[in-house]
Amino acid sequence: MVTTIGVVGPSDLVTSTCKIIGSQRGIEVVPLKYRRETDTPKVMADAPPSVDAWLFTGVVPYQIAAANDLLDRPATHVGYTGATLLRALVELLGDGQDIKSMSIDVLDEAQVHETLAEAGLPTRGVKVLPYRPGLSSDDVLEFHRNAKATVAITCLRSAYDKLRAERPTIRLAPSIHSVRSALNGLLLVHDALRSDDAQIALGLVEIAAAGESALRREAGSLGGSVIPYDDKRYLVIATRGPLEQATASFTELGMLTRLKEQFGPVRIGFGIGGSGIETEALARRALGRAKTAGRTAAVVSLRNDIDLILVGGATPRAQQRSKLQLLAQRAGLSKATLERLQELVHSEPEDGLTTRSVADHLGIQPRTARRVLNRLERAGLADATGTQIGTGSGRPLVVYRVHL
Repeated sequence: MVTTIGVVGPSDLVTSTCKIIGSQRGIEVVPLKYRRETDTPKVMADAPPSVDAWLFTGVVPYQIAAANDLLDRPATHVGYTGATLLRALVELLGDGQDIKSMSIDVLDEAQVHETLAEAGLPTRGVKVLPYRPGLSSDDVLEFHRNAKATVAITCLRSAYDKLRAERPTIRLAPSIHSVRSALNGLLLVHDALRSDDAQIALGLVEIAAAGESALRREAGSLGGSVIPYDDKRYLVIATRGPLEQATASFTELGMLTRLKEQFGPVRIGFGIGGSGIETEALARRALGRAKTAGRTAAVVSLRNDIDLILVGGATPRAQQRSKLQLLAQRAGLSKATLERLQELVHSEPEDGLTTRSVADHLGIQPRTARRVLNRLERAGLADATGTQIGTGSGRPLVVYRVHL
């Protein structure tokens, strides 16, 4: 199956990026070139509907697209690494330029100083304008002019066109390795989302950059993998079964507490839907709910507007005592009712539950049993898995898989 990638950026970078990724088997590229970064929404609107994913040649057009709510399918941007900066410095030295006085935009300040220090180059005369949402070409030009440095290094084509007439200027271009790395991450996300299996779970995690390694270890307990989603978030790709087990039927998440203790505030949003696009949308919604729930929070969003807040991990004994009570509160049922249903689930693990089996076991009317199962389903504790032909002439009974 061919995956169509829409490559968004200035003309020269789009051309070079398409050349790098277009040779890969199963990839079709659609060049989407702009004259200025602010044209990003227009070129995306003109893209053919066959585009499966967006690849931006830099963080600025990516953030412009995000601000305009245009990331309606998997998307990422090519990163500018220390190696990219080193290549520019070598070019400047080859031209005999003085690199003791430089102004550099968009790159992370810590990364710039680390790269220069490792190369044995001075950092005192280097001024950096890190990227921030809303940063415009005019802001970049103002920074470089006020810096009054000997050399300007920019990531923006529009800024480069004006600065090069004023002083020696280098425009950074992503390396082949950076382009391929971004593409591989994008394809991983796309392949996960392309499946219509409702068991796919996607999690968006906001955590300090220092917590990436710990997050990868924690994701292993979910049977999942982690890839960078953007500059501030990571994507956890897992399946419902291990996630449901690790969260005690979507009630608590031990990794939430452990990550908070090591790296400060962390927010996690998991989405589980019936299609790839729906799953990603639910993950975004879950992260939004987590942001309103507190500085450290986790939410699982399911279909039918079900948002489940997960508490931090507790001790095993406290966890066992509190689990059914938490589920009872979520479903609006009594703990005693859930204990009886738990008995029924254990006695018929393969058959599933129906209104008739629940009514018989609890000694209630079928219509009351139907309300109980509906409440469990709305609380994310039951799934309709099929139907069962009854013994009478009535309509088939819905069979539910109950997670207790």
